[in-house]
Amino acid sequence: MAFAVTAVAATLATSCSNRDKEVEIKELLQSIEEQSQPLYQQMALTQWNAAVSGKAEDFEASQRAQENLTAFYSRRDLFEQLKAYKEQEEEIFKGVTPDDSAYITKRNLDVTYNSFLANQADTALLNAIIKRSTALEQKYGSYRAQLDGKPINDNTVEEILRTSRNNKVLQQVWESHKEIGKLVEEDLLELVRLRNRLATSLGFENYHTMSLMLSEQDPKEVTAILDQLDSLTAESFKELKGMMDKEFAKRYGIDEKDLMPWHYQGRYFQEAPLLYPIDLDKYYKGADLEQLTKDYYASIGLDITKVLNNSSLYPQEGKNQHAFCTDIDTKGDVRVLCNITENESWMSTMLHEFGHAVYMLGHDAANLPFALRNSAHIFTTEAIAMMMERCSSNPLWLKEFRGISEKESQEIEENSFKQSRLAKLVFSRWVQVVYRFEKEMYANPEQDLNALWWTLVERYQLLKKPEGRDAPDYATKIHIALYPCYYHNYQLGDIFASQMHHYIVQNITRSGNLRRDHYTGNKEVGKWLAEKIFAPGMRYKWEDFIVRATGEPLTAKYYAEQFELTKRN
Repeated sequence: MAFAVTAVAATLATSCSNRDKEVEIKELLQSIEEQSQPLYQQMALTQWNAAVSGKAEDFEASQRAQENLTAFYSRRDLFEQLKAYKEQEEEIFKGVTPDDSAYITKRNLDVTYNSFLANQADTALLNAIIKRSTALEQKYGSYRAQLDGKPINDNTVEEILRTSRNNKVLQQVWESHKEIGKLVEEDLLELVRLRNRLATSLGFENYHTMSLMLSEQDPKEVTAILDQLDSLTAESFKELKGMMDKEFAKRYGIDEKDLMPWHYQGRYFQEAPLLYPIDLDKYYKGADLEQLTKDYYASIGLDITKVLNNSSLYPQEGKNQHAFCTDIDTKGDVRVLCNITENESWMSTMLHEFGHAVYMLGHDAANLPFALRNSAHIFTTEAIAMMMERCSSNPLWLKEFRGISEKESQEIEENSFKQSRLAKLVFSRWVQVVYRFEKEMYANPEQDLNALWWTLVERYQLLKKPEGRDAPDYATKIHIALYPCYYHNYQLGDIFASQMHHYIVQNITRSGNLRRDHYTGNKEVGKWLAEKIFAPGMRYKWEDFIVRATGEPLTAKYYAEQFELTKRN
């Protein structure tokens, strides 16, 4: 009897001790939040200002703000406290389940610890990374290709590559765009070396491995998923690429063997060329893309008015030519940067970026700590964005929002689907190139990266390297320089988008229409997204989050099913 009483007393003492430590952890994390949130907000705001203005002084302010935030997350005293609690985590949170309130503290500890771990390096090294990244951002933002001695922006480059049939003009524009690679190559390579120094100083093999692991991804699992997708798409893509080559040889009046990368209607062959007789751009001529985006989201119960008012949506001198969405304060100040022109690509981009926006707006800020007011994973916010962007090419959506007739909707149905299927195959092959290039680049940045790039392009995209070309074409892709080790998340996002789409059409709209359901007018869809996808933020690990939202783990089967990605006989 005495032994039993002693055991119970020991258990109670341990329980009280764990509760005390949980309180200590919460107090530490609260202190970190109070100090880091203003620094984050300043960084986000100055980055936004620099992207919009392109001014040197704004980039300097952005660099200082990044350095200040990095300096905070570099603090060794705070890291050591977090590390001490991490080492006791299993005992402190023993028996805690994801449904317990204490689990939020555990997740906050995990996420905050990773943020500090990534910055436990020499401050001079971290600042050198920031400085070089900022300089690169300015170079990418200000560069303009040339045509006949006159500067042209990226929208014009894409328009020429998509529409011109003049082989000399196509080559000139494509090669001029690639000149940015030479301007940034040395900075980029030095940045890769600095990032690797950071990673190895923290005990990781290289920066690529560190990036995935600190975002709670297993590099081997990611590679396995992409290997599976390679196997899934290779034969279908080869078949469609053969069709493309025949069509483009006719279009440009050359032999198939003479087709070059500039003949595939884009800078990178990351988007599907117009292979089928369908012109989606015509449906957006004269359209108000802002209003269309607002009306669509409103129809499913999601209000983006505030974000629209805070955003920068049209081209201007010096402005970043790309598109992104940013959360300035994690409390509702969400902004989108675009460079709208009236075509389907920018309609798709608007729907995409405002997909990110509604996700950011929807985090349960009142009940989530600062560190958890984010998407469950990078790829889950990409999933929402990619699910929404699909509407721009959907014949039923065009009928609803652009007023095309039932007859026209039916007439473009098959070719629209074929074009969407082609888009998924083309993009999937492009992701293979970027992911595998970055993986190998960070493993050995001193190898012949020009040759590596074209080896992968030829293997996965089946494009021919221009004879004698030896240029840093990999460096022309801004993501490789400024958003490293990220691209695979677009593919994982596309997979999850199809999984959510399958859940919605089976359980909410109940249409069963995997091809064309776009949810318009169904506010239950917005409610489900708000409750199951947006509100949880990072409360759960992404694997658990996906099961809770859709009832099963992440799977590619719905992606393959929706777009019929395996070869059709």
